[in-house]
Amino acid sequence: MKVKVLTLENKAAGEIDLADSVFGVDIRKDILHRMVQYQRNKAQSGNHKTKTISEISGTGKKPFKQKGSGNARQGSLRSPQFRGGATIFGPVVRSHATDMPKKVRKLALKVALSSKQKDGTLFVIDTASVKDAKTKAIAEAFKVMGWSAPLIIDGPAVDENFAKAARNIKFVDVLPQQGANVYDILCHKQLVLTKEAVKHLEERLK
Repeated sequence: MKVKVLTLENKAAGEIDLADSVFGVDIRKDILHRMVQYQRNKAQSGNHKTKTISEISGTGKKPFKQKGSGNARQGSLRSPQFRGGATIFGPVVRSHATDMPKKVRKLALKVALSSKQKDGTLFVIDTASVKDAKTKAIAEAFKVMGWSAPLIIDGPAVDENFAKAARNIKFVDVLPQQGANVYDILCHKQLVLTKEAVKHLEERLK
């Protein structure tokens, strides 16, 4: 499919042919849902932890003798029934990551790209680079383009000045093509790809 290429000054810079196999696949919400869950599960730190009885500081001595006190028998003051004691079946440090086949992950990224193309919120620009890292100039350029919360994806290397200028603007993210992911694409209102990003994404997903 043919898509117009723009400059950051909102001027025409020719056209680019987007591969239907990457930007024109059927929209599958179930695949997107699975992929978002996969990414959020992987992002969980899993560092919650409670102490078991062996980790509680304190004596191992019986609090009182086994018989004759009239109280229920106890083996340790570190037991869970006592204040400051252990936690039974508490959380431990673990990974929350789930498995997902590589083919499904690849398909999910295609579906995300295609959904932006179908909604008319995918834009292609010639380059994402500026001479000076001025946030005001970039913010004005985005306003002229009509972008309120864009995700800009560049080639393998992001222009340092452009990234610096854009990082102070709320709801704007700049990523290299290898960082393109379903969650970030869906979280932003607009998806902006450079010609270099289109080239590498098509090579990666075809």
